[in-house]
Amino acid sequence: MRRILQNLGLAIVCWAAVGIASAEVDVDSFPVEHLDFSIAEGPFEPTWESIAEQHPGAAPWFRDAKVGIWIHWGPQAAGEAGDWYAKKMYLEDDSAAAKHRERFGHPSEFGYKDVLNQWRTPDFDADALMTRFHDAGFRYAIIMGVHHDNFDLWDSRHQPWNSTRVGPRRNFLKEWLTAAKRHGVRSGVSFHHEYTWWWWQPAFGADSSGPMAGVPYDGLLTAADGKAKWWDGLDPRDLYGSPLQGYPQYEPVHLIAHGRQGIFDHHLDYAREYATKWAARIMDVVDRYDVDFIYTDGNSTQPFSGKRSGSGYKCDAAQRVVAHYFNRTLERRGKVDAFAVVKFSKPQNGLASTSESRIGGGINTERMWMGERAVGSWFYAPGFVYDCKSAVQSLLEYASRDGNFALSVPITPSGGLTPDAVEMLEGFGRWMKINGRGIYGSTAWRVFSEGTGKLPGGAIGARTADYQFSNEDFRFTVGADGALYVWCMATPESGATLLVRSLASSSANAKETIESVELLGSELEVVWERLEEGLRITCPDMSALRHAVGFRVVLE
Repeated sequence: MRRILQNLGLAIVCWAAVGIASAEVDVDSFPVEHLDFSIAEGPFEPTWESIAEQHPGAAPWFRDAKVGIWIHWGPQAAGEAGDWYAKKMYLEDDSAAAKHRERFGHPSEFGYKDVLNQWRTPDFDADALMTRFHDAGFRYAIIMGVHHDNFDLWDSRHQPWNSTRVGPRRNFLKEWLTAAKRHGVRSGVSFHHEYTWWWWQPAFGADSSGPMAGVPYDGLLTAADGKAKWWDGLDPRDLYGSPLQGYPQYEPVHLIAHGRQGIFDHHLDYAREYATKWAARIMDVVDRYDVDFIYTDGNSTQPFSGKRSGSGYKCDAAQRVVAHYFNRTLERRGKVDAFAVVKFSKPQNGLASTSESRIGGGINTERMWMGERAVGSWFYAPGFVYDCKSAVQSLLEYASRDGNFALSVPITPSGGLTPDAVEMLEGFGRWMKINGRGIYGSTAWRVFSEGTGKLPGGAIGARTADYQFSNEDFRFTVGADGALYVWCMATPESGATLLVRSLASSSANAKETIESVELLGSELEVVWERLEEGLRITCPDMSALRHAVGFRVVLE
């Protein structure tokens, strides 16, 4: 404890020395630092311009796959407190902190490093899980390599705090990738550690009130403090990073991504070291595993942009990593059928994007992209609502806008699925078997929707489950077979009459002749008539259909 207090005192002195008078740095005028770590040789140079010029511009398999499973799982599930548990357990007024203290104890005595040490996964079976995901219709997987908690889920060469050395002692990434390959599921790896260095700042704090007021959390411990303890030989600074004091204009620093920006100009040497190690860890995966895409999280235009989630530093680490990845892919495969997801990057060849938990306004054909939604939260907690209807309707919202869809289904701390999750996946799989030909390989039509309904954004849960579309709400896709697929977002009753106004005989959107109309999942004849006001469909027996129904319309 004495060492902790000494460290805290030193940190306070350092903070006072560097700058109560510190001024905010202008991010736009701050120069980009060009890093010099080596990358694989090849035609891709470490600039966005070179990457755009050299990349072929598409990865056809991605559109064909269309539906992905988001494997957003790691030790934060152990807190059973949802997303960002590792950070929130150090925020004394947060519900995650209360749960942590009840479950494990005070973070001065049992911090996140200790959560890692006790994490066990007896129910984890990558092959069994991937079998279930494939049977549910998922054709690609986003596999988390490291979250904001800075804990690598493979035998990392550059981060000793990893799942093969601490906790379960397993190479989860390798197990996932092996299972995906066995099932013919395309796979990529996500990396969320770019802004870990400011995200972890609450771990260097202490309670402001109560019986433990002023007692520092475990973030300030050093390697020397671990002598003769379970973490002997590990340095907590490799997990938690370093305190970023001296920025009163950004306080609290851990909130800087939320609409703010800045450069940590007192820590530029540390920033360069951090960005270099950030890159080395991604390149470690690239060099050892032949993945179909890499994914960097954030809400800025790129990692280390100086703005929002990229706050703190401006450098070209991301460009160097992406160029290395494409050169390595070309070397291995003789072609580049891979891409990088940089979430808020500008549209260009080689870069895909995502729409996290939001339903966009219209069709987006500028680039490859996917909608992402999590059931309940991005990490497990009890009490989530597992609603298959919401998952199906989310898929249709994104596919009709020309996007893919990736669904995160919570995996329990022990590595399994809840019965409700299994039921939801089985229901989704049944729906995909009936309707997949209008989804896999599909593109947007001339319009994406009809009606006034729109599924709520945010996580899949009670709010989306309770939302009711009407028989007037439709979405449209063009299947790989060239047919138009009309999706009613509700499940009409048998004998109900639908009117698809976008297919009216007078509509400029569909001047072709309608040759046939077929109800997916039914062999019964569909009675239909094309009128000046729309395509009128009389529904046959609908009793076997669930969630949303699809009509295959052949236009000539």
